[in-house]
Amino acid sequence: MAQDGQDDLEARRKQLESELGALKRKKGTGDRETPKTTDSDRREMSKALKLSSEFISAIFVGFILGYLLDRFVGTSPWGMIGFLLLGFGAGILNVLRSVGRVAEPEDRIKRDEN
Repeated sequence: MAQDGQDDLEARRKQLESELGALKRKKGTGDRETPKTTDSDRREMSKALKLSSEFISAIFVGFILGYLLDRFVGTSPWGMIGFLLLGFGAGILNVLRSVGRVAEPEDRIKRDEN
């Protein structure tokens, strides 16, 4: 009984292998062919790294400023909480400006003058 199930599975596996081989031949892709990275892929990866580092650095600066305020003024933990939220907001604003969703402040001023 168990052997019948194994034979059925083996037959199904061979059938699927042959169908997969036929599809690969039809598409013209080999087994060892790997996708090539293009310059646009690298550009997008570097842009993502830049955006994530800008966001994390803004949060980190907010944390450090809040920590220093709490340390010297003695407002623990409110300074850290406040500046951490400000850093988070600044990080989001920096990312949106880099992507082009929010205009730079100088651009808005120039448009208002015209």
